[in-house]
Formats: sequence, structure tokens, C-alpha cells
Amino acid sequence: MLDDRTLQIKSDLLSGRAYYSARIGDFLESTESEILSSLVRSSSFAVEQTQRDAWLMQIEVMRSSLRDADKHGLVAFEFYVPRMGKRIDVLVVAGSVVHVIEFKVGDATYSSDALTQVFDYALDMKNFHSTSHAVTVAPILVATLAPAAEIVPTITRDYDGVVRPLKANGTSLAEVMQFVERCSDGPTIDAEVWAAGSYKPTPTIIEAAKALYNGHGVEDITRREAAAINLSQTSRKVEEIIHGARKNKHKAICFVTGVPGAGKTLVGLDIANKHFDPTSDLYSVFLSGNGPLVAILCEALARDKVDRSKEIGTSLKVGQARSEVKSFVQNVHHFRDECIRDSDKPPVEHVALFDEAQRAWNQEQTSSFMRRKKGNSNFTMSEPAFLISCMDRHDDWAVIVCLVGGGQEINTGEAGIGEWLRAIRSDFPDWHVHLSPNLHDSEYEAGSTLDLLSSHAHVHTHESLHLSVSMRSFRAEHVSSWVKAMLDADVDAARTAWSRIHVKYPIYLTRDLNAAKSWVRACARGSERYGIVVSSQAQRLKPEGIDVRYDIDPVHWFLHPREDVRSSYYLEDAATEFDVQGLELDWTCVVWDGDLRFGSDGWEHWNFKGPRWQRVKTEPRQAFLKNAYRVLLTRARQGMVIVVPRGNPDDPTRDPSIYDGTYQYLKGLGLRELA
Repeated sequence: MLDDRTLQIKSDLLSGRAYYSARIGDFLESTESEILSSLVRSSSFAVEQTQRDAWLMQIEVMRSSLRDADKHGLVAFEFYVPRMGKRIDVLVVAGSVVHVIEFKVGDATYSSDALTQVFDYALDMKNFHSTSHAVTVAPILVATLAPAAEIVPTITRDYDGVVRPLKANGTSLAEVMQFVERCSDGPTIDAEVWAAGSYKPTPTIIEAAKALYNGHGVEDITRREAAAINLSQTSRKVEEIIHGARKNKHKAICFVTGVPGAGKTLVGLDIANKHFDPTSDLYSVFLSGNGPLVAILCEALARDKVDRSKEIGTSLKVGQARSEVKSFVQNVHHFRDECIRDSDKPPVEHVALFDEAQRAWNQEQTSSFMRRKKGNSNFTMSEPAFLISCMDRHDDWAVIVCLVGGGQEINTGEAGIGEWLRAIRSDFPDWHVHLSPNLHDSEYEAGSTLDLLSSHAHVHTHESLHLSVSMRSFRAEHVSSWVKAMLDADVDAARTAWSRIHVKYPIYLTRDLNAAKSWVRACARGSERYGIVVSSQAQRLKPEGIDVRYDIDPVHWFLHPREDVRSSYYLEDAATEFDVQGLELDWTCVVWDGDLRFGSDGWEHWNFKGPRWQRVKTEPRQAFLKNAYRVLLTRARQGMVIVVPRGNPDDPTRDPSIYDGTYQYLKGLGLRELA
């Protein structure tokens, strides 16, 4: 028998990232009870008999399967995948292959859901684990009572070295693993070097919200960028501002800027999660005027809460879970209405985090809404001014954190960040103001308004309040730079940006929607999500089968599986900029209409009204249209295809001349045409 110290040494190769890890040789020399003891001690939950039995079966199968394996390799049980908040049942590093193994103990069939699950784990290792980037990663589903699957003459391996999922039962796993190793070239992986690799995840906003809500910090779930201020630094700076306001009994407003997909929303969710106790004076609330984002996050968190309760053997109904999570993420308009009802009381929260603060309504829009929808004809404040006044009701201290996206205003009445600054300057002179230095940039449209603060008593600028690198496109962090240059008609800058991204981040161009659909389907692996996105003003895509007047349900579109016709996977319903802002997919099909078209003098802005197209002449509406395409073109994490229809010479509303200029412009920037 091995003593506890020896067991710890043998089980610590992965520094706590697995419940148990050891050299294959040490694993084979240990007894089942020793390995099981390590697994039980590492578990954060009470271990039920069913789990103990499953582990014993896994240990038995792996001991048999690794008998002839390289004894210097590595085996790990319950290997943690932070981005997904899950654990890989067994991970084996042997020869030149990383085997990712999902067990279904007692199953007699290989379910499609389980195959997708193990494929997702393998893709996660390939994309985000530094020492797995250049090696073969093989996902294997083990259904212990299923018939042995036929082994094909050769493995199917994608361009990045990830093998398509393989199947094995309780007795055929060794044969499958050895087969993969024979088919894989490359040097033998050094287990210690592999184990020392860093895990640098880039979660979707939905994945991140789940992880944060379940107790992880941004440093656990995000990658590090040497060239950029990372999220943990920005989050720490916001925390410092909050604690400073609390200690010194003053009120402060903080502006965090960032390029699309840089993680501004994650900063807000991180702070809200850290201060989620209503009994604490640090109690915080995450607010967003983005209805689809709030609905999707709340539903995703509720479903995840139910799933986790099942894993630990408790019962939680979806309705109860929804009730518990709705206070974590709230609609800013509900917060506003509650403050109106309790006009003399401060909110229970001392910290309010406003996502997409630039989209708060101006005075005209707010007053109109209050008059039409709430029967209040005496409301004369802009939304930023009123929200600041609500937090100002606190006698001691309060903090507002404004999360600001550049070029993200997409609707009439959105005030931009200048309205927050004007309100502070005119009505709240005692508030401390903490600025990102990038608020001076043109896309934030706050330059002239910032001059109003030149005589303000308490203004501080912090470099760490700007996030400069997109995390959404983990294959190419500079996609937003290409989109900006392309929409600014800066050809040289667009070509330069394209040269940096096109190797890792494919962007194709086509005039055939069906070909585009086939491309995104072929690109997506595992549960990677794809969908069609279009401008809300794309009125003449109806002949292509896309009707923007049909309102999708964002929860169905973003969260439901491939089998659901309402999901994005079906490629039938298109989402607009209002549906997808703040969210993301792995692959997108962007269909371009004649509302924004490229002519001899650059971009032209059009609106389809009645039977014909009409020019858009007002600058705000032109900006909304341009920003709509900015949103659509920055939704994809891994790649996109842009569809510019051919048009129809017999239909004046879809004449080829409406589309040809845009297609030729994009092609001239270097985009590859889809074969």
C-alpha cells in the first residue's frame, strides 16, 4: 500500500486540475482502492454509491486498456475544463496523442449527445490548452455495454489535428487507442511538458456567465494577452474604485471601454457575482437594456442551475431556478421603473453596472416612452440622468460602472456616452469620475463632451479601464480592426488587417446563400453554434427566404439544439443586430442587403419604404445603419461567410447594380470567394 504522501506526489502531476493524475506506470502499480480514495478525497461533493461504482468501472477499464501503453505517459481522472465548467472523465497522454475519454457506464448504445459532448471536450483542449495545439487530440466515447464499433481503415482527422469522435466499449478501448496512436505521426509527447501547459480559454458570454455564477473569477475563465490589458486587471481596477468610494464615503462613476468582444460584459458580470449578497453594503446589480441578452443569460443560468442540481443528487425545478437567477442579471428598464415607484428610497444596491451604457435613452426618447407607455407626462430627464439620480439617493456612497462599446448605437433615441457626461457635469458635481483614456476615440463620440469635465473637481484617467483586444474571435483577435477599417472605407488599413487574420480566421465571400449554409454546416464541429444574421433594414432579402419582419425568440435561437427548427442551427430564421448584440456564435452567415451599399463615392445608406429604396440623409440614421453591420460582422468567434446576393435584373428593387459594388469592394480587400 502507498502512504498518503506518496499518493499525493503521484497524483499531483496536474497541480490540482484533476481529481487524480499520475504516470501510467504509477497508475498501473496502484490498487483500485488507492486510486478511488484519491478521487473521493478530491471531490467537492458527497460521493454517492453510483459515482463510486462508476469510478471503479472506469479504473478497471483503464487499467486493462493501458497495460501495454508507454509507462511514461500520463493518465488523469476528472480533468477540469474551466471554460465549460465540466470535467473530462479520463484523459490519457500516450505516444503522440492526447486521448479525451468520456465514459457512459452501463450504456448499451453510443448516443449522439454523448458523442457531441466528448467532441466538445477535445475541441476545447485543442483550442485553449497551449501544449495541445500541435498534437493529435482524439475524443473517444466508451459505452461499456455497447457492441464494439467497427474500426475504419484510417482515422478522420481535421485540419487542426482533432480526430472525429471514436467509439469503444468496455473491452475494445485499448484497441481503439492503439489504432489512433499508429495512425498519428509526430514525436512522443513529454508528459511533464504537456502537463505544464497553460489553459487559456475564451468563453462565450453564456459560458462565462455560467462559470462566474458558479464561483469562478475572470482569471479562471479567460486567456492572457501579453499585448493587452487583460480582464483581471480591469476587474481589479473597478474593484479598487468601488472599495475607495466605500472607504471614503463618496460617489463615483466609472467608464470601461473596449473593442467589440473584448469582455466588457464579463467585467460587469464578474463584479456582480463577487457582490451578490443582498445583506452586504457591497451588493451589486448587473443591468442591461439589451432584452435578448438578459433573457438568454437568465434562461441559460437557470437551466445550468437545474443540471448542476441533478449532478449532486438534488431536485430543483426550472421555475425556481429562474426566480433565483433573475436578480443576478436585470433589465435596466425594470430597475428604472422600480426607482420611479420608490421615488424617495435609494436602491438596495450600492453598485450598479450598466452594460452597453452608450445605448441608454436620451431625454426625448425617455420622455416619449414614459408618456406613451407609463402615462407619465411630467418625466423630463434622460435615462442616464435619472439613473445617476437614483444612485445619488444613497446618503453615504455609491458607484456606477458604465460598460461602453464603441460604434454600438443602433437605434433611434440612444444617447451615446455624452449624455452620461453631461448629466455628471450639470447635476452631480461632487461625483468622482474615472475615465478610460479611449473615450477620446471617435467611435465613442464623447470627445467634445469630455471637454465639459475639464473643470470638474474629481476626474481620474486609468489605462486599465480599456480592453483593446477582442476575445470573441479567439482565432484572430484583430477582426474588429478589419471590420472598422472596412466600414470606414479605409482600404489600406483593411488590407493590412486582413493579412493578419485570414490564416487563422476564415472569411469567405459568395453570392449563393445555399453554398454559404453548406459552408457553415461543414465548418461547425461538436456543439459549435452557427446561424444567419442580417440587418434589421434588410427588407429585400425575402426572395432569398429571409423576412426580417418575423421576430425570432432569441432564447430558442441561441439555446435550443440542432433538432429544434427554431434554433439558429436550422438556418431558416435570421437574427438581426438587435437580437445578437452582446452575444456571439462560432460561425456566422452574414447576408448583405441593399440598405448599405458601396458606390463610386464610398458607402451609401438606403431605407426600403413602400415599394422602393430611399436615400438615408440624416447622419444619426446613417450611423445606426453602419453600426448595425459592425455588430453583425463581429459576432463570429471562428469565421464567417458573407453573402451578397446577385440580385435580379427583372426586379428594380433588387437590381444587380444594388449589390455588385459591395461585392467587388469586399473582393478587392482580399476576401476569398467560396468555391
